[in-house]
Amino acid sequence: MRRRLARALARPLALAAAGTVIPLATTAPAAADSIVVGGFPVDVSQSPWAVALSSRDRFGVTRAGQFCGGVAVGRTTVLTAAHCMDKDQLGAPPEQVPDLRVITGRTELLSDRGKEIAVRETWVNPGYDGVTNSGDFAVLSLAEPLPANAVIGMADAGDPAYRAGTSALVYGWGDTTGSGTFAGSLHAARVRVQPDAVCERAYPGGFEGTYRATTMLCAGEVEGGRDACQGDSGGPLVAQGRLIGLVSWGTGCGWAGSPGVYTRISDVLRTLGWSRT
Repeated sequence: MRRRLARALARPLALAAAGTVIPLATTAPAAADSIVVGGFPVDVSQSPWAVALSSRDRFGVTRAGQFCGGVAVGRTTVLTAAHCMDKDQLGAPPEQVPDLRVITGRTELLSDRGKEIAVRETWVNPGYDGVTNSGDFAVLSLAEPLPANAVIGMADAGDPAYRAGTSALVYGWGDTTGSGTFAGSLHAARVRVQPDAVCERAYPGGFEGTYRATTMLCAGEVEGGRDACQGDSGGPLVAQGRLIGLVSWGTGCGWAGSPGVYTRISDVLRTLGWSRT
């Protein structure tokens, strides 16, 4: 079975560097309005903290170099998935990618709206486990600040936004069908936070990864059809106005019984020693 590529190569969910073949498997049919998968278009003004990661040098110009998503949690601080910064993903360590940028304030990737801001520094969680996918997050420091309204608050441990059944939105510019049809504009899909027991049954361990409730949460629908997909990795999962997850990994895109798995933001806060914002 295929994993989400940023949601990345054969495992987590990112786009491959230019010249790399992305293995895509046939998936179950997506919902009729398939977008993120099974979602809808949104304007970035409604979610100004949703950003795209870009390197035209590595990923070409057709999508403005977009390969992953991210989310602004501070005026110069963006969270994304650790696997988005992997050498296998970028073709080189992130500090050796000269045009690594964050695209902010832009709904359409090829428009001239918003800004492209250079990444000044990258910190990848040293506890990231590429086998289980636990701890899948990285921190990007920007060369110039974002507007104050382009920052989202984060949900700490115990926040009701993590409760099973809570409605959430996942955002990204990735695959809208599960078959390699990528969005040129920002989309969102409505999903529900799933009980840890459901996630543990879906991902008990093996090649796909292992669900760990302390560092992950999963979200989707029992019948499938709405989900993040390739190209969405590192993007935000938002519930009750707060960031609860980062797109990380999963089996397929929108498959019944295979909810998307997200890095749990409360664990990011704990790991970094950040207070709730």
